[in-house]
Amino acid sequence: MNADAVNARVDYQTNPAQYKHWSLKTEGAVATLTLNIDENAGIRPGYKLKLNSYDLGVDIELNDALNRIRFEHPQVRSVIVTSAKDRIFCSGANIFMLGVSSHAWKVNFCKFTNETRNGMEDSSAHSGLKFIAAVNGACAGGGYELALACDEIILVDDRSSAVSLPEVPLLGVLPGTGGLTRVTDKRKVRHDLADIFCTTTEGVRGQKAKDWRLVDEVVKPAAFAQRVHERAQQLAEQSDRPASAQGVTLVPLQRVIEADALRYGFVTVEIDRARRAATFTVSAPSQAQPTDVAGIEAAGIAWWPLQMARELDDAILSMRTNEPEIGTWLLKTAGDAQGVLAVDAVLQANQGHWLVRETTGLLRRVFSRLDVSSRTLFALIEPGSCFAGPLLELALACDRSYMLAQPDDEAAAPKLTVTESNFGLFPMATNQSRLGRRFYDEAPALQAVRAQLGQPLDADAAFGLGLVTSNPDDIDWADEVRLAIEERAAMSPDALTGMEANLRFNGPETMLTRVFGRLTAWQNWIFQRPNAVGDKGALKLYGKGEKAQFDMNRV
Repeated sequence: MNADAVNARVDYQTNPAQYKHWSLKTEGAVATLTLNIDENAGIRPGYKLKLNSYDLGVDIELNDALNRIRFEHPQVRSVIVTSAKDRIFCSGANIFMLGVSSHAWKVNFCKFTNETRNGMEDSSAHSGLKFIAAVNGACAGGGYELALACDEIILVDDRSSAVSLPEVPLLGVLPGTGGLTRVTDKRKVRHDLADIFCTTTEGVRGQKAKDWRLVDEVVKPAAFAQRVHERAQQLAEQSDRPASAQGVTLVPLQRVIEADALRYGFVTVEIDRARRAATFTVSAPSQAQPTDVAGIEAAGIAWWPLQMARELDDAILSMRTNEPEIGTWLLKTAGDAQGVLAVDAVLQANQGHWLVRETTGLLRRVFSRLDVSSRTLFALIEPGSCFAGPLLELALACDRSYMLAQPDDEAAAPKLTVTESNFGLFPMATNQSRLGRRFYDEAPALQAVRAQLGQPLDADAAFGLGLVTSNPDDIDWADEVRLAIEERAAMSPDALTGMEANLRFNGPETMLTRVFGRLTAWQNWIFQRPNAVGDKGALKLYGKGEKAQFDMNRV
């Protein structure tokens, strides 16, 4: 990669002083996130972000703001999401941005957008952080999807403000998949009403929006602000986030970006372009970690699981966006497994503490981000590895895992260790543990694994329990791993993306699995169809005054 390519990388790190589109204000237990998009500050050139429409840069700021509320403002219990624009809440993803973007950019943008909104729901479910969408103007497409991610939607009843998902009639594409799914699964809008809603451009306003379950309340303009804050306070009273805790400042990550590597404190990514593969190495803590909440609070941002999770999250996002041709990710760990297990015990024992809970939540979301990444994932369990407790989740997330067998050298042989955390502390989008997914929640297999909790397992023992895919010895190791990587690199990336997504999510369907499954299949397909992106497609012609010409064959 040349210097120009490095400089053109998308950076997922930002802070409130750098925000161009959002502002964050906290007042006691209530925070307000206000959207005021700078139309001239798109993340890429070639379009203007008119009418509070967003691109990837807007969502990067939102993701950062949410993490700052989680970690820097533990006293905040409810969040109001609203707009500073007159009569416009948010008009959704910028259409002109979509029109000039590559297919991969569009799909990955939609994926990150959905992950950010899923994260809001995750915090509501697990951390007591509640969200209200104060819809004070037109709310369309991705703007309504943002509102749908909140716990409640309050719509101003000013005779013009409406909610809508107009992508099908206007653009020939789906409403970001998250919109359709939340309308049915979350808000339980009757399917015939949802059909009307999603095929009209003007949207639904006022009492009808409430009657159809599209919003929770409609309030006249004179009483709107008061009602929003009143409801935010009521939701805050239901939360157990601490009123007096000291937050943790999310200082910038210390990292080095090279042409073929990313280097952080505990995470390293090294790229082998010839093999179209990248090796992620996650290191164990290098020094003793705190054993009680006082020590955790004192360590703050430098507490190993928090720092490691932030670094791994940044690495995953960077590689997904900036290195689309690197199709295979090899996951390794390095360091003292006992240090990882000690942290794991502290995580399990202190889930009632806000910082432990938020760190666990971040780990859960990072592992989930790995699950839905369209990359082949292979774990390589070698001497010096520390796949234990939370780091074992990395191997369990993989499509395959290879563990070196060294029966003649017990001391040097790599081991993995299962803990109670692997049985549910970091659930997947299916709400299953990765062990549950692996064994289809079948009791005999899970009981056999549970019988070995806390025991370092060598390759033969792990293979016998079904915890690894293969256990080659040192004679066969190099060739078996090499052939697996070379074979993967020769296969169709499209076919692999579909296959991997299907096989990884073999458990029960949930709203989240439907969101990502539909994003992978339906949106991936529709974004390539001429009816959307052809020269006469709806997405290409939007705003040009020319009517789209559709191929009317149903496919």
